[in-house]
Amino acid sequence: MFPMVTGFMNYGQQTIRAARYIGQSFIITLSHTNRLPVTIQYPYEKSIMSERFRDLPVVDWRLERDIQKKQLLNYSIDFGVCIFCGNCVEYCPTNCLSMTEEYELSTYDRHELNYNQIALGRLPISIIGDYTIQTVRNSTPIQIDKENSFDSRTITNY
Repeated sequence: MFPMVTGFMNYGQQTIRAARYIGQSFIITLSHTNRLPVTIQYPYEKSIMSERFRDLPVVDWRLERDIQKKQLLNYSIDFGVCIFCGNCVEYCPTNCLSMTEEYELSTYDRHELNYNQIALGRLPISIIGDYTIQTVRNSTPIQIDKENSFDSRTITNY
């Protein structure tokens, strides 16, 4: 009879331990329900990158005929192999390269990722100025400068 009593006591202890673990799991699950969602609906919502985020270099070039120096005839970057380290911006002898916040480079053909100097000279569309896309950044409103039009962008007002 004594082994039967110890068996019931072990069964009771295991039941209490299992109920405690289930209760702890339930409390953890309830604590996760108050959190904001991590994922965003990508084509319709885009997250704003930090100021130090570096991606897609852009060429800021001007044609100056009065300077009689050797000019670079062809310049291209293959973004299929680029790791966006920023060394091209750092070592550019003319300081005409700068990094932008553009991160959308998806294509169906890898040969479309080879950008020449003309394609690099086009500034990407800012997601802050696009009214069709909702920007997400820790629910803080972003101040948009109304004086600078988004139709005429330069490197300084991008």
